[in-house]
Amino acid sequence: MAELKVGEVVKFFAKPSVAAVKIVAGDLNVGDKVKFTGHTTDFEEVIESMEINNQKVEKAVAGDYIGIKTSDRVRPGDEMLKVTPD
Repeated sequence: MAELKVGEVVKFFAKPSVAAVKIVAGDLNVGDKVKFTGHTTDFEEVIESMEINNQKVEKAVAGDYIGIKTSDRVRPGDEMLKVTPD
């Protein structure tokens, strides 16, 4: 598996467990598998939906700020890596 940094967490909302993420490289699509990593963060997740300005989108690209639901807590500064089969 290859892991490529695509985003950084800028904010986390505990209820309803939503992360605000800035896409810093490449792109991200609904259905992609991502890994969140940081000092106390390390889990993988499949993107089931994402929003830009409260509008559902299927794809985000570098420069976009997206909101995604997460199954676990993330923290500002955590990295979001896109996990792809080799």
